[in-house]
Amino acid sequence: MAYETEDHETQYCFPAINSSCIKGMRPRYEYNIMYVFVSLLSAWTVFLNLLVIISISHFKKLHTPTNLIILSLAVADLLMGLVMPLDATRLIETCWYFGDTFCGLFIMILGLLFSASLSNLVLIAVDRYVAVCHPLLYPQKITTTKTLASICLSWVCFSIYNTSFVINNRYSDTSLRTDMCYGECFFMTGFAWTVSDIILSFIFPCTLIITLYLRIFYVVHKQVKVINSLKGGKCVMEGSVRRKSESKAALTLGIIVTVYLLCFIPYYICSISVTSSTTINILTWVLYANSGLNPLVYALFYPWFKKTVKHILTLKIFQPASSLISIFTEHQL
Repeated sequence: MAYETEDHETQYCFPAINSSCIKGMRPRYEYNIMYVFVSLLSAWTVFLNLLVIISISHFKKLHTPTNLIILSLAVADLLMGLVMPLDATRLIETCWYFGDTFCGLFIMILGLLFSASLSNLVLIAVDRYVAVCHPLLYPQKITTTKTLASICLSWVCFSIYNTSFVINNRYSDTSLRTDMCYGECFFMTGFAWTVSDIILSFIFPCTLIITLYLRIFYVVHKQVKVINSLKGGKCVMEGSVRRKSESKAALTLGIIVTVYLLCFIPYYICSISVTSSTTINILTWVLYANSGLNPLVYALFYPWFKKTVKHILTLKIFQPASSLISIFTEHQL
């Protein structure tokens, strides 16, 4: 680590290499605070998302199309928690110690995880739109097989996209790398590439998500008015319970989408404007923190998550037929 020394002498990432980058100099307590924060955030993100993954994978009653998408989102968030320490080293030490090849691979993985998170939110929005706006068609239109295929396709497509994007910009355009020193992992793109990527990878998906959720809440509002105007009856009561369940699920997942947008929009705005590196670094960690927030939303709004976590932490999942236990106390998604 490059602690601040009394004589303030210059320190290099690789002292034996003439073209080495210069280390950033910070007081010892700043390093300690930063590394403790990163360690806690990484452990928190991995642990909570692992609970989500185990819950949905183990308990049979949670094997629904919607929960498969939540499982995919949790996998992306867990992997994000695992790569946090690598990026923390780069941001805190201002040095990249893992080589130029792994730098390119790391940028591809990071781009894939961000893209996968957003694609999962698009799939969630589509799932909730069909469930709320076209409930009679939902069992035919949204099946476990179709959902699994959509998830796999989105991961594959974004893997190809991010790989080609990084290769084209990092390795093809050498004019963008003339000022780079050894020990730096920095990704630069031309303005046209940046704008195109933001439109394809952020603006279009977010516009689609927002449009679908506006439609969802409009339909929910109309359905509530219709149900309230009808007289009581068994069918009406069952329909009311089902509508409330779908509405609650839409609201919960809508909160996840809102939190995501609040974390990502400032970063994308600053990425195309003239912004200090300190601001970008802070917003980058806001993006990482988003991966640890989703399980908290599940814990607050999904009773099944609280119940499954209790079974996992008390090791009851190792009991015979534990995967078949009843998770829901009432009709819940």
